[in-house]
Amino acid sequence: MEITKVLVANRGEIAVRIIRACQEMGIPTVAVYSDVDKSCLHVEMAEESLPLGDPTPAQSYLNIPKIIDAAKKSGANAVHPGYGFLSENAKFAKACADAGIKFIGPTAEVIEGMGDKIAAKRTMRMAGVPVIPGFTGEEKNETIEEACQRIGFPVLIKASAGGGGKGMKVVTSPDGLSEAIASARREAKSSFGNDELLLEKYLSKPRHIEFQILADEHGHVVHLFERECSIQRRHQKVIEETPSVAMDAELRKKMGDAAIMAAKTVGYSNAGTVEFMLDADRNFYFLEMNTRLQVEHAITEMTTGIDIVKWQIKIASGEPLTLEQDKIIQRGHAIECRIYAEDPGKGFMPSTGTLKTVELPTGINIRHDTGISQGSQISPFYDPMLAKLIVYGEDRKDASRKMEWALSNYIALGVTTNIPFLRAIIHHPSFATGDIDTHFIETYFKSWSSAEVLPPEVLIAAAIDDLRHSAVVDEPGAEAAQENHSPWAHAGRWRIDS
Repeated sequence: MEITKVLVANRGEIAVRIIRACQEMGIPTVAVYSDVDKSCLHVEMAEESLPLGDPTPAQSYLNIPKIIDAAKKSGANAVHPGYGFLSENAKFAKACADAGIKFIGPTAEVIEGMGDKIAAKRTMRMAGVPVIPGFTGEEKNETIEEACQRIGFPVLIKASAGGGGKGMKVVTSPDGLSEAIASARREAKSSFGNDELLLEKYLSKPRHIEFQILADEHGHVVHLFERECSIQRRHQKVIEETPSVAMDAELRKKMGDAAIMAAKTVGYSNAGTVEFMLDADRNFYFLEMNTRLQVEHAITEMTTGIDIVKWQIKIASGEPLTLEQDKIIQRGHAIECRIYAEDPGKGFMPSTGTLKTVELPTGINIRHDTGISQGSQISPFYDPMLAKLIVYGEDRKDASRKMEWALSNYIALGVTTNIPFLRAIIHHPSFATGDIDTHFIETYFKSWSSAEVLPPEVLIAAAIDDLRHSAVVDEPGAEAAQENHSPWAHAGRWRIDS
């Protein structure tokens, strides 16, 4: 099937990324937008755009009938879901197929099968892919409590249908187990409409390692090496890099082969990610399979030179993969930092407002995946990620230094961002040596505050921005509005130390 027009069922930086790939391929694009996104960059870039109305996700970017209707009205014969929103929604994939619209991703059946963590682990176990010891509810005559005794504490309770850390509880002893189970069920039911739980052995100093795979519709599968995603807050990734310092050639081959086996076992097609946990003894275990493009795909593109989004579109068009595993080469080192509108010093509380000043660092091998610009409105309706900053270096040391410099020269004023926090992580001695695991932030930054040295450029820009809004206005409430706008008025935001 020739793809002649693509509707991008998403917003922000990923919508921009997909639109650019389509335009480079000569494929017209259609953007969709909610009421608060009318002036966003992805809307300006696309050849066509259609409104979704109400900004609440359920009435806009998660509204399947509206998205399908927009595709039909625009004449788009393919939909790219990006990530988040409807990207792993089997009902949406099926609705596209029923409407004669190509869903750029795997089939609805594969999405559904891999979305159920219990079913996915069972499938992987049968295929011979290592799985973390645990309990899935299928064990006859055994309760979760009994399974905990069999596996041994600590254990990790997870929502079967979940993701993003929702419904996830760590239990270190029998005390409090019943309460943790009840709490996990409530949270799972509220978040996913399904209170089914699974149990896993909680690993010591685990690293989160994932393998990017590409699979065509003719049975050919390759992997594009690993990404280290261990720097996380609240089970959400913050910094990713490739290659991982934990890997050697032998382990990389074993995990890569397991990722390919996982994809072939479920008849996977398009881009996907097989995620593993690596313990302190270098044992690896299947965690889950993400049936979509990943946020961190950019670092893989930087080190392999392979455009994953373009390959998604080619595969969806029925083209065979021309990539051969033994000819895919990884060069150098790449690091990605996720730029969030949030305050790490206040429990990562999201920040909203207007971006008054945006200045991005430039240089050789510095990439920005962003959907923001000066004047962008940051609303409370969507994920607080503003952009991704990606750097490439000849080795990890070079990439780390480049990232620290780039963050020091990244200016985004008007909302609180996590940029100082990211700088602190990159600068930390344990990060520099690669001694990281999924508890890194909890271990070293649990009580972090933004008492961070800010570069002169940021201080000057902040002062100028403040002065612009400091004129006396003879209107009720003007003084309070000015004080609220001032970057110096936000506790924990613009502090200086030695």
